Amino acid sequence: MTLNFAIIGTGNIADDQLVPALKEVEGAQLWSVYSRDMKRAIRFAERHNAGSPQPAYSDLKALVADPKLDAVIIATPDKLHAQQTITAAKAGKHVLTEKPMATDLKSATAMVAACREVNVKLAVAYHLRWHPAHRRIFEALQSSEFGTLRHMRVQYTWRAPDANNWRASTEVGKWWSLAGTGTHCLDLIRWMMVPSCGEIESLQSIFCQKVYSGPHDETALVTMRFESGATAEFCSSVLIEAPSRLEVYGSSGYAVCEDTLGRHGKGRSSTHKGLLQFTPVNPYAAEIQDFADAIRQQRSPQVSGDEGLRNVELLLAITEKAHQ
Repeated sequence: MTLNFAIIGTGNIADDQLVPALKEVEGAQLWSVYSRDMKRAIRFAERHNAGSPQPAYSDLKALVADPKLDAVIIATPDKLHAQQTITAAKAGKHVLTEKPMATDLKSATAMVAACREVNVKLAVAYHLRWHPAHRRIFEALQSSEFGTLRHMRVQYTWRAPDANNWRASTEVGKWWSLAGTGTHCLDLIRWMMVPSCGEIESLQSIFCQKVYSGPHDETALVTMRFESGATAEFCSSVLIEAPSRLEVYGSSGYAVCEDTLGRHGKGRSSTHKGLLQFTPVNPYAAEIQDFADAIRQQRSPQVSGDEGLRNVELLLAITEKAHQ
């Protein structure tokens, strides 16, 4: 059975990553497109050969009312995710939403509840979990190849030319660097550390907001301690063009990834034993494949709504700590 997907939002991430990735997914196709601008929706649907006889919508309720539509991928600004998810869920559609899933705990909780009430899948798009080097390191941690996990460090930044990005304002976003890359750093840390280290029991954070003097974080530095005593740290920033790095340290080994954080599945990785070999893949395609498989197999997606909700809860705690 081919699953019919709609794209909600026609920005760059949908155009150059999500829809091309969807075309790589077995048994899935782009069916329809939503944009507030009907002309934009039509152009997007035509460019990507959406399969529905009526492929373009500017009315979300009309789009999700289509009985042939199975699932939606939400790629809109952060504050719009909650209502769009709830609208799709009420129509019985499965939802894969971009990260962070919401900007407040009430909205994130409502998203989870709406999908659970009608038994549709809710997944959150943390594509970096599907980078082959990251998956190999995760597997190594599960088999204690590095001994007892002690510390993890992630750096993921980019340099914004100005403060015109929608994430820099309060209209449809709450965080800037944290929403762009920090939420990924946090997800990778929890994914790799929680199974053996338990939950995050304390955290501290510092924000820089003085370069553009806006309401949101320009640089965020975050440190965490887990129940086991293991520690972690990450840096997200829109102020510096720096190499991306992911580092994992155990009691008897380590792993380091360079240039693996981004929209590609490439980069370099090594461990205390030497170079870690991997074959690059499209992490977005693997992410959507997992979501499609979860629908067919009636199982939870690897990154569930509950996990996305926990990420939002921690982003809010990070923000509160930075402003104390």
